[in-house]
Amino acid sequence: MSNTPSSLKLVVFDLDGTLVDTIKDLTFAVNEALDSFGFPKRSCGDVTDFVGNGTLKLIERALPDGKKDAETVSAVHSAFTESYARHYADSSLPYSGMYGLVKELKERGLKLAVLSNKPDRFTKELVEKFYGGLFDVILGSSGSTPRKPDPKGELSIISGLGLTPEETLHIGDSDTDVLTAHNAGVRCIGCTWGFRPRQVLENAGADFFADKPSQILDTVKSLMYGEIFCKNS
Repeated sequence: MSNTPSSLKLVVFDLDGTLVDTIKDLTFAVNEALDSFGFPKRSCGDVTDFVGNGTLKLIERALPDGKKDAETVSAVHSAFTESYARHYADSSLPYSGMYGLVKELKERGLKLAVLSNKPDRFTKELVEKFYGGLFDVILGSSGSTPRKPDPKGELSIISGLGLTPEETLHIGDSDTDVLTAHNAGVRCIGCTWGFRPRQVLENAGADFFADKPSQILDTVKSLMYGEIFCKNS
């Protein structure tokens, strides 16, 4: 296909809840870590509510009240990391239709990136496992870049590719993603199939919404080719 003829040149994706459904493996690792210290386990719904701001915050939220001191969080987080390293891809799978969407965006000449608060190692391994070769940049949490919603990670991806926020679109499933995008001066599509309900995305001010991957493509095409596109109702 021909090169992108308009202002949209880069699409930045969130990982968990957007590209890949990882919640079962996250829940397993959280519960294995909690159980090893004698703490009560959490439901899949609990873990879904806790994710989005990095694994340290995930563990802090999963611990019982009165057990959230830094030493305990650190110890349980280490156990979680060891468990997740063994089980991060046991049940995780791409959301239906997302591989085809990403492939089509690549074929349309767009630059593609992943920005996640998941540790960088697991971010890269999951993306390469399920979307190998399709992304130009894959950036997870490593300690050197502040986590979303701080815009530094997003802006580093954009500048590293020689582009601007105005040429970028962010796609994610949480209010954290919407805030990240807007903090960076980037438009955002809120995906409603992930870990947060549509109302959370609406309250955060998502510019567009997608209930299925094909709606992402519709929005992308409208932004690429200058078609009139109204905010989803």
